[in-house]
Amino acid sequence: MTATAVAEGPAGSPVGAGGPAGAPAAGRNELGTISISESVVAKLAAQAAVEIPDAGAAAPRLLGRSLSGAGGLGVRATSLAGLPKASAHVDGSIALIRLEISVRWPASVPAVTTAVRDHVRTKLTELTGLHVPEVTIEVTDLVTTADQPVRRVR
Repeated sequence: MTATAVAEGPAGSPVGAGGPAGAPAAGRNELGTISISESVVAKLAAQAAVEIPDAGAAAPRLLGRSLSGAGGLGVRATSLAGLPKASAHVDGSIALIRLEISVRWPASVPAVTTAVRDHVRTKLTELTGLHVPEVTIEVTDLVTTADQPVRRVR
């Protein structure tokens, strides 16, 4: 038989009970400080965003402008398979996320962005223990099946 000892913090609460599955939450706690890089949080947010079927990579940019449907100009085409552009600002245990995504046409843009926002919040909280009060989303392109490259078999 085995026994597991649980360290207790102030008021008899288990140490580290604030995060997912009893893990310590990000930020300052009685054990010290846990910090997660903003670039890591941004990559996790981008990956979580593409887990929604109608969301994908942002439109390519040239000189600061989005190029919707730019595949014919020698610039990569917008793809639902690629990761969207993401940035994060982490302050202690709070993360603010900004995403640039494309949406599959004719899906509802409000429905897709709501699904992305909810999924990113849930996934980041689950994986990092960070509180995500704000996910700002910019839709840069609508992607149709005609925009996707045709794969040919020889």
